[in-house]
Parts: sequence; structure tokens; C-alpha cells
Amino acid sequence: MSSTSIVDLEARKCFDFFWNEANANEDSRGYGLILDQSANKKVASIASVGFGLSAIIIGIEKGWITREEGHERTKGTLKTFLHHVEHEGGFFYHFLNMETAEKNEQFYDCASIIDTSLFLNGAITSAEYFGGEIEQLFEEIYQRVEWPMYYDEDKNQYYMGYNTGTGGFHHWDMYAEQMMQYFLGVASPTHPVPVKIYDGFERRLGRYGDHEFYNSPGGSLFTHQYAHAWFRFQDYLDPDQIDWFENSVQASLANRQYCIDNPEGFKTYHEHSWGLTACASPKGYAGPGAPPFHPNVRKNNDGTVAPAGAAGSIVFTPEESISAMEYYYEHHPQLWGEYGFQDAYNLDVSPAWYADHVIGIDKGITLLMIENYHSGLIWDLYMKNKYVQRGIERLGYKKKES
Repeated sequence: MSSTSIVDLEARKCFDFFWNEANANEDSRGYGLILDQSANKKVASIASVGFGLSAIIIGIEKGWITREEGHERTKGTLKTFLHHVEHEGGFFYHFLNMETAEKNEQFYDCASIIDTSLFLNGAITSAEYFGGEIEQLFEEIYQRVEWPMYYDEDKNQYYMGYNTGTGGFHHWDMYAEQMMQYFLGVASPTHPVPVKIYDGFERRLGRYGDHEFYNSPGGSLFTHQYAHAWFRFQDYLDPDQIDWFENSVQASLANRQYCIDNPEGFKTYHEHSWGLTACASPKGYAGPGAPPFHPNVRKNNDGTVAPAGAAGSIVFTPEESISAMEYYYEHHPQLWGEYGFQDAYNLDVSPAWYADHVIGIDKGITLLMIENYHSGLIWDLYMKNKYVQRGIERLGYKKKES
């Protein structure tokens, strides 16, 4: 199969997950919710829904569904989030019951700022694509979010979690996947956070081989991908002249080089099998990564590789990412399933292990990045939004000189 064919086929299979694994019962309080993963038919993830809302737009543009079908699903989903999904101050719970839209007690953590932000990113693309009633629904959802609730003024950082009664806990104190939170938080027309919050997280410059970049704590590639699925960082420098797009290029190349160097001698790692990122593993969900490591993170590496790691970096490393996708498809048929590449595989256990399911956020980053690589569609929609543009202006981002 040609490289174009496998990339396009994977994109279609990713879309199928978001369309087929959604609650399509219009009489259900959970209408439009999308599974966290295909292995558990009862639990939805709001981050999965965020990716799924953007996936609907791609499906329409590709002719996989009609505009009418996509409009109705999107409208119903946003109504579910406005009226039914459990929240605290506008922040939604990470995991939900697929039918009731209440927080899922089995996987209950807290109202989540990062997952709410991922959902809002998808809702922004929907608002820009459809306009009208869908744009109004987004406005109501976004304006309800009380960003200061998640702001620790003393540390000038966002909290990572929040519990009613005890308040916020942990902090977004380093660069990771949270970049969209700064644009969305300062741009809020109702409950903004101060612009100075952008100065609150540490930029830790690290190096692996020839690659120098601001690394995130665990070294997992998703931290360099998620915000980039919507925000076109390649056009901008931040107030400190940091090029976050180039930063992700270097992080992706370093991740691949680490798999080539393969100091632990894992069978799964090599030049065509790379992209260490959070994923399923033989021991459950884990977060493998590449150096420079934060303390105690390297122990997560056990030989597990997720196709979404390389595929989600296709806009940063197109040749290397496509080569990895070709390798997975041609040499590991056990890795291919109903929704394209299964979540991960590991040749360093006996017998060799292949995931039997997919995870929504991994399918999501793959699909959106493939579409941005092909057309820039999701970038174009997101960057048109008035709140995104307001965030850019308030934070002091400047367009690169052409």
C-alpha cells in the first residue's frame, strides 16, 4: 500500500471511531458523548469529545458524512454539554457515564481544566465551521467557565485539579500540553485570568543529541502535540521569541533518535518504530517518553510503542512519521483493527503484546494532525476564532516575518 493510501486509510478509520462510538440516541442525556476507549462501552471522555467535534468537520469535508448529519450531531453534543454534563464552575469532569452524562465514579478524578480545554478547542472549530446556533451554544458554554477558579494567584499558575470543598491541587508549573489554557483563559469575556499567568510556568531547556528543546516532564510526545492540533504555532513566536512549533519538531526528532540509539536494547524501538507517548501497555495505561528525563520517569519505558506517537507528529516530521506508519501496517498486521492502528504494541514481552483496542485521544491526535498536514483545515478554523485572536493579542504573540 502506498504511503498516501495508508495515511488516508488511517484517517478514515480514526473518523469511524469518533462517529460510531458516540452515543447516537437523541433521547439520551448523554447524546453525542464519545467513548474514552473502544474496550469500555460505558465510559466517555470529554477530551475524546473535543477531538471528535473536530473529526465531524473532517468527515463532512471528506464526504464521509453529510453536512446535515454532522450539524445535527454537533448541535446535540453541545446541548448535552450545556444542559446535562456535570461540571464545576464550567469545568467538566474528565470521565462521564455515556448515558447519564454524570461523572463516572469508577474513574472519577475531578473537574479537569486540561480536558475541558481540549473539549473547548473542538467546540471552537465547530462554532467557526457551522456558525449560527452552534456558535451560540459554544458561546454559552465558554462564557460559563470560571477560569480564576483554577488560578493560584500566589504561584501565578493554573491548578491541575480542583475538588469542591478543598479547592485546587497540583500545578501546571512546567511546559507541557496545556498551552491552549493560556489563550482561552486570558481571552474569556466573562471570567478571565491575568495575562501574567503566561510567565508562571517553567521553560526547562534540555538537549538530547543534536536536539535542544523545552522538554515536558515525562518526555511523552503527546505533550508536544495536543495544543498544536488546533493552534497554528508555526506562524508565531511567543513574547520570549520561543518558536513552539520548531520546539515540537526537535522534540519529535529527539524521541525518534532515542529509539534509534535504544540504550536499553528494546526489540520494539528502532528508526521506523518510534514515538514514545502515553498509551496502553502490557501493564495498563502508561506514559513512556524520551530524554531529557524528569526524575523517576525513565522507569515507564518498557518497549511499548504507540502508532499515535509518530502519526501525531506528522506535521513536524512528515517523512519520518509516514515511514513509521508504513512500517506498522506492513510488518505488524496484528496492530491493525476495526479503527485502524490499535493503540500500541510491545515485542519485549513474551508473547509479543498487541493492544486489542483504541483510545480516543490517540485516534484524535492522529486524525487532526493528518488533516492539518494535508490541508490545514483545523488550524484554519481555530485561528479564525475571535477569542483565539484575542488571546494571541493579549499574550503578546507575534506573527513570524515571512
